[in-house]
Amino acid sequence: MTYDNIHEGIFLSRPNRFIAEVEIDGKPEICHVKNTGRCRELLIPGTKIYANYVDSSTRSTKFDLITVQKGDRLINMDSQAPNKAFMEYLESGKYIENANYIKAEEKYGSSRFDFYIEAEGKKIFIEVKGVTLEEDGVVLFPDAPTQRGVRHVNELAECIRHGYSAHIVFVVQMSNVKYFTPNNRTHPAFGEALISARSAGVTITALCCDVTPDSMVIRDEIPVKL
Repeated sequence: MTYDNIHEGIFLSRPNRFIAEVEIDGKPEICHVKNTGRCRELLIPGTKIYANYVDSSTRSTKFDLITVQKGDRLINMDSQAPNKAFMEYLESGKYIENANYIKAEEKYGSSRFDFYIEAEGKKIFIEVKGVTLEEDGVVLFPDAPTQRGVRHVNELAECIRHGYSAHIVFVVQMSNVKYFTPNNRTHPAFGEALISARSAGVTITALCCDVTPDSMVIRDEIPVKL
């Protein structure tokens, strides 16, 4: 997936979770933050960022904050990017072979999963989670407690009991990482739910991405350590 009109800038501050103050082309700008997570390790004053210009009379901001430079690594922090990149990956046939039906946003129980797929007689639910938290090459999810995430994982296990296949896919919004592991320090219940779901038959996958200032493409599977 690509962005149309990327501009380099400098992060200044984040007054609230929806907006950031940045400097672009030497001018201060208010930028929409497309990620409501904490992202404290990314959004540090003086950090280089890349923002996408959006020409719309209905918006209160001209830019969306897309990518952040962290050391020598580019990290995409657009929370909509993982699903878009994963859809491209699905359509390429690299994740599920011979899929004859793909539908985004399918309801099951009290959850709405990101994808429902039919392939070779299998009915498959997939939930996608974007990962932006990295520590010494290890990537972790979540960066803040997520009861919604725990519910999704538990209901994927319920799908298995009702004859579906079920997957949770962690799309790691960066490259050159060692492995994925749940962030048990921040939310141990999420890690426990993953272990239980894997025992029930849920497939747990982590995929890293090639990230540039104006693109993000899923590239390789990385190890998952629970």
